[in-house]
Amino acid sequence: MAGRTRRWGLGVAAMALWLASGCAEPPEDAEARLAQLEAEDKQMDAALDVVETRLLGNQSKLHLWQEMERRHEQVSAIQCRVADSHLMAIAEHYEKQEAKARQLTKRRRMAAVDAAVMTGSR
Repeated sequence: MAGRTRRWGLGVAAMALWLASGCAEPPEDAEARLAQLEAEDKQMDAALDVVETRLLGNQSKLHLWQEMERRHEQVSAIQCRVADSHLMAIAEHYEKQEAKARQLTKRRRMAAVDAAVMTGSR
């Protein structure tokens, strides 16, 4: 039994050497299969190129949006500072206008009192 197994192993080894040496002829449809595989390879390369182009385009869009976000934050910060100072100036202006209106009302009342005193003393 051991001799038979050894002969079987030698036969398999001899067959492997014979196939590896290129002595066996390729199947009849090998060239057609090789052409088909090359065509599929080209299609896969084209599909991967499309995917790569889309990924690079999306990456550039992402960078653009990130840059726009950064700039928006800067502009918003500047606008808040300007708006704060502008609103403070408006509030100050209204306070001055109210003070003027109070003084004008006070003068009119005093003028009315003075007029009443002057007309009452005649």
